[in-house]
Amino acid sequence: MGMPVFIVAGLLVHCVFLASIFDIYFTSPLVHGMTPQQTPLPPPAKRLVLFVADGLRADSLYELDSNGTPRAPFLRSILENIGSWGISHTRVPTESRPGHVALIAGFYEDVSAVAKGWKENPVEFDSLFNESKYTWSWGSPDILPMFAKGASRDHVYTFCYTAESEDFGAQDAAKLDTWVFDHVKSFFNSSRSNQTLYSALNEEKVVLFLHLLGIDTNGHAHRPNSREYKENIRKVDEGVKEMASMLDNFYGNDGKTAFILTSDHGMTDWGSHGAGHPSETLTPLVAWGAGVNYPQRVASQFFEDNFLEEWKLENLKRLDVNQADVAPLMASLIGVPFPLNSVGTLPLEYLNNSAHFKAESIFTNAVQILEQFKVKMTQKEETTLSFLFTPFKPLSDSEQMNFLKKARLYIQQEKYDEAVSLCKTLINLALEGLSYYHTYDRLFLGLSIAMSFVGWTAYVILVIIKTHTNLTKTVQSSDKESTVLLYGFAFVGMIIAFFLLIQTCPWTYYIYCLLPVPVWYAVVKELHVIQDLAANLLSLPIGQSMGFLLVCVLGVEILVFSFFYRSTLTVGLLVFAGWPVITQLWVQAKTTVLIWILLCVLLAIFPLMPVVGREPNIPLVIAAGLLTLLISCSYLAFFRKSKNRYVNNEDLKVQFYQMLSIALSTYVVSSTHNSLQNKQGLPVFNQIISWTTLVSSSVLPLLSPTFLFQRLFSILLSLMSTYLLLSTGYEALFPLVLSGLMFVWINMEQEALQHYSLSLKPKLAVLNFSYATDITHFRQLHLDDIRRSFFFVFFIVTAFFGTGNIASVNSFDPASVYCFLTVFSPFMMGALLMLKVVIPFVLVSCAFEAVQVTTQLSSKSLFLIVLVISDVMALHFFFLVKDYGSWLDIGTRSDILIKEHSRSALCSTAREKCIQHSLHYKSMKDLVPSTLKWAGTKKRKSSSESLKQRGSLNIFGCTACRWEFRQMQAAGCWGRLCLLRLDSVCAALATMCW
Repeated sequence: MGMPVFIVAGLLVHCVFLASIFDIYFTSPLVHGMTPQQTPLPPPAKRLVLFVADGLRADSLYELDSNGTPRAPFLRSILENIGSWGISHTRVPTESRPGHVALIAGFYEDVSAVAKGWKENPVEFDSLFNESKYTWSWGSPDILPMFAKGASRDHVYTFCYTAESEDFGAQDAAKLDTWVFDHVKSFFNSSRSNQTLYSALNEEKVVLFLHLLGIDTNGHAHRPNSREYKENIRKVDEGVKEMASMLDNFYGNDGKTAFILTSDHGMTDWGSHGAGHPSETLTPLVAWGAGVNYPQRVASQFFEDNFLEEWKLENLKRLDVNQADVAPLMASLIGVPFPLNSVGTLPLEYLNNSAHFKAESIFTNAVQILEQFKVKMTQKEETTLSFLFTPFKPLSDSEQMNFLKKARLYIQQEKYDEAVSLCKTLINLALEGLSYYHTYDRLFLGLSIAMSFVGWTAYVILVIIKTHTNLTKTVQSSDKESTVLLYGFAFVGMIIAFFLLIQTCPWTYYIYCLLPVPVWYAVVKELHVIQDLAANLLSLPIGQSMGFLLVCVLGVEILVFSFFYRSTLTVGLLVFAGWPVITQLWVQAKTTVLIWILLCVLLAIFPLMPVVGREPNIPLVIAAGLLTLLISCSYLAFFRKSKNRYVNNEDLKVQFYQMLSIALSTYVVSSTHNSLQNKQGLPVFNQIISWTTLVSSSVLPLLSPTFLFQRLFSILLSLMSTYLLLSTGYEALFPLVLSGLMFVWINMEQEALQHYSLSLKPKLAVLNFSYATDITHFRQLHLDDIRRSFFFVFFIVTAFFGTGNIASVNSFDPASVYCFLTVFSPFMMGALLMLKVVIPFVLVSCAFEAVQVTTQLSSKSLFLIVLVISDVMALHFFFLVKDYGSWLDIGTRSDILIKEHSRSALCSTAREKCIQHSLHYKSMKDLVPSTLKWAGTKKRKSSSESLKQRGSLNIFGCTACRWEFRQMQAAGCWGRLCLLRLDSVCAALATMCW
């Protein structure tokens, strides 16, 4: 297989692998075509008022202040005298979009919903608002539009403040809630002079939705235990009281208004949400008004959380529900059809109605969920051969009829308790059946993808052995054998395609199931390589072969384990510290080894540091800036003292400007923090400096000398100035320690080359990257090169996880971007956080390119090894992907899989061209013409010739980045799964720095 074909095949396999993750694990569970189900009896309420206090924790609302007074006096009097109360248990991920969808549509939104962000609906779904006659809503532009868009008719109206109002640096975010209350009052006042609006408001089946974002915003900005957060709760309580009084007066106290107050999610003590901590999943639920039960006095009750005594509510019955149960409750109160995709179970204890009404309502609930099950089963049955179809036996057609007939008979016989119990059993079975059919093809598709990926990994290993080692002999297979092999695999492919065709499978199934055929054909074609490899392995002592294999497996497993437990990185770095001692390298370079050990130990501290629950530590950020300046001055003094002939005045000007950027960044961080603490907002001057520094940091390294350490140091200074602006604590020191270790790593690899007598030691100080592409003498791979590739992968993982868990949104603090902006802008904030994650990665990638050049290895050979390591890790994560749980649970598996998979797809011609033409720029003026005209210069021809002479392309390596379309937890919206690692883009970023 030629190099262009190899590249195309690799990209294809990895693109299919990446797409399959979403197609297998993250498809929408929603189905369409169900018949709406509505309780046949008249409802108790004509209208419903829904208050959602975004980010409100249950304990923050129910607990008493230190002086024994309730924090929300009006709501406290409601639950004690005229309403019902409990805890709504949210399902992770605890974010605003899935929380509101669960409350209003009754189902837990699938992770695939991130495809279109949170202002559009990735799939159309039914909701309480859609089933109502009229819905008016007030609040955030991030939440309201998704329920208005896709409504079956023009009856859902939204009133939103501007996105700029969501400012974390504002004096008081409670103004967002005040805006809502003021506009609701103004709306009802204006209706008295608008007969059309007045008539609509007096219709039945009306919903009023008030989304209150102030509590969430104050929680993120000041933490839930702050005065601002608690004071915001008081303002919401006063606003709810005012709204209830106004509505009662407007409707003449007709007793036909039902009120519900709840929250979409809670919040941790450090001001984040998204995971499954009780402070995030326990939200308040208070209901009162028409059709709602009165408080139920009890002598005692038991809950494992032991909150009742703390809240002084042990004598009032607590009625807990799942978050999706709120939707059927609201539908039952105002008599609208249950949302078609709802999976909630009606909480009957909240209803103040007859036993007949409750039985009919829960029966309607059961039929509505059963309708979804029947549609899902029919869809799967139609696309599966009858002899291969395995139905969900507990709910066969006959069993469904038995359940429905028996429940209807119980209702007719007025055996309401029996009917309710039977309906709840039917609901549970229908939900199990929905999950069964939703994951019906998961194992089959997963095995098909795994076969493709195992075959691809095996082929890459064979390519490494064939082209970069001396373990094989060149043997030409006969044309007859090749033809037989080709026809044999083609026949297998036709059989697979035939079975898929007669089952009318989706077109993606053809790709997933047919891809193993050409992949394994390529592997079997290299049978002679396999035979030669086996012969060489058998010639070695069994203990030596098994030991080597065990070390490789252990190394990969350690890398996989580090994604779940960051402390594994600490252990690995300590082992790395002992590497020179084990291999006797310390004998020939004692000083270098001592520095290596010291830096490994220092870097090993970072994975042990907390990533959540910590307060900003600006003095540490300032200390990091000052330390960087001190190192820069020492570096500058060293070159001035040595009168280095490779440094001219222009180079010194560039470094002075970079030092000035470091100083300004340090000042901006301190100034911005003080300004926000004093609630004076983000100073415009600071914002200008921040954005200017960000732009200049990507340009200045291009102006620096192309000598090895000078260029590396220039990259560090430029990236450090930006990293300081994105830091809030100890992580500001991380790039400094990591870069120091990378500098020493380059020197250590030179010592390792001498130790194994593989190459002469080059003079690193005078190594000029502008001539690096002219190297024509490349050596074959040595076993120690596998260790180099492993080091690179380990350092990449350390770069990503060293100061946080990138798989969890809880690792990120929105305060990191406050030097750039404080107004809520999820994609801009996400992009800045992505940049913060990428910076350490770029430092490692640049160091690895330096190692490749200085060790006289073709980068193709090293990165094929990295490719194999990453592919093996990706295969691990493929079977660990979860489509449920918190962002931590989902992200630790799915987006890590994307990361590893995308790193595996790094070998591309584009990267080769990017390296050859942007890594070695001598000046900025070379950038544009070289980029626009890759192959037209004599220099390119000579490079191509030299590459041709050594028989392989020089492919620059893994410089992957994580593009996180991850909504900031700051306003609690959703959209965080689609974390795409764009290797080639980051390659351009890293190499242009060179």
